[in-house]
Amino acid sequence: MSARIVSRTVNRRAFLGTAVAASLLAASREPVLTAAPEAGASESLIDVNVSLSRWPARRLPHDETPELVDKLRRAGVTQAWAGSLEAVLHKDLAAVNQRLTEECHRHGRGLLRPFGSINPRWPDWEEELRRCAEEYLMPGVRLHPSYHGYRLDDPAFARLLRLAADRRLIVQLVFAMEDERMMHPLLRVPAVEPAPLASLMKATPSLRLVLLNALRTLRGEALRTLLAAGEVFVEIAMLEGVGGVEALLAQVPSSRVLFGSHAPLFYFESALLKLQESPLSAEQRGALRQANARRLSAAA
Repeated sequence: MSARIVSRTVNRRAFLGTAVAASLLAASREPVLTAAPEAGASESLIDVNVSLSRWPARRLPHDETPELVDKLRRAGVTQAWAGSLEAVLHKDLAAVNQRLTEECHRHGRGLLRPFGSINPRWPDWEEELRRCAEEYLMPGVRLHPSYHGYRLDDPAFARLLRLAADRRLIVQLVFAMEDERMMHPLLRVPAVEPAPLASLMKATPSLRLVLLNALRTLRGEALRTLLAAGEVFVEIAMLEGVGGVEALLAQVPSSRVLFGSHAPLFYFESALLKLQESPLSAEQRGALRQANARRLSAAA
């Protein structure tokens, strides 16, 4: 067994031990143990995939904003792009976006950047998009097609992409929120079908699109085709397999890959481990940890 395989096995075992301990501590609301820091952990991190508030099906460790902010700061995160878990089922997205903005300013000023939610099938969504951009000064919006009941070939979705691009908003498209095996029986939704996206990107060349939780189902030629269609980025929260980041970078440019944890639904340490167990150059590590996200948000 090679040294690289041994190292990965040890890291994976260490993480599993941490995850078990974390689940036990969560019941008593004690701080969750953190994984051993990786080499280069002093570098800053930008996490493009975190959420605030409560998941409707169960309580999660760090689903109180001050706890999550403390967790992220201790892990070296200097900026976190935050959506709201309330946006999945709440019908009043205007109120959700207002609460999200207030929560980010109250508890995470300088760390949390709010990404509001828009449903293009509901009345007055154009006005809500305007508020997100002009009143809340959000850098982007986060979309939940599966939970909001529309497909990507819906003309309203194409219009939303055009208006967001005109306002220089980053669009985060959520492919899934959790593994289907974890879904509540009344909350079973399909993953997003990405087929229309390539043509939509070509029709909206100024759009900046981030695919959240996509790498569990979007792979291979379909992924490469989509990234080649425009300014499209992916993050690693649902990337599976030992050495997953290394395998991903063998297929797609490192300039299109971002760091995302999907906290608090996923353990933050899991995303860090994915960087640790793949051999990355200093340039690749810096790109994934923060440089790509910083360059993307600078254009907002």
